[in-house]
Amino acid sequence: MDSLMRDLAGKPMIVQTRRKVEPLHSLRQTLRAHYERKRRHYGVEHPHFYDRDLNRLFSSRPEYAANMKAARFIARLRKEIRRMVAAHTGEYQYTIDQVLENMIKRANEMDLRLKRPEDETKLDFTIMLTVQTMNYLHSGRHRVAL
Repeated sequence: MDSLMRDLAGKPMIVQTRRKVEPLHSLRQTLRAHYERKRRHYGVEHPHFYDRDLNRLFSSRPEYAANMKAARFIARLRKEIRRMVAAHTGEYQYTIDQVLENMIKRANEMDLRLKRPEDETKLDFTIMLTVQTMNYLHSGRHRVAL
């Protein structure tokens, strides 16, 4: 027995009730829903980090409705851009992929579409991704402990 257990030996239990606070059979919320609610509450998703930059490159205005969706554009370039940014920043591709995943999700939520030619947008997006990756790394990865 370690010293902590010896200190506790022979002492009465602090919790003396067998009442269950939230019995399992009464729970109706999934674990996924619970954590989604927590993330929203604590701002873990931080979708707003990317809004300004995404809105500079893409648009949800009706005149661009026929253009390619920004989320599709980013997803299509994901592998190439991830490698390029990793090579120039020295950061892990996994980290860059986390930023890309968040941007794709946010672009989809905002229903953004290309507003300029793909080659111009690709260059600007690569620069934006590099900056956002560095922000992601230097700001504690945009996370709050739950």
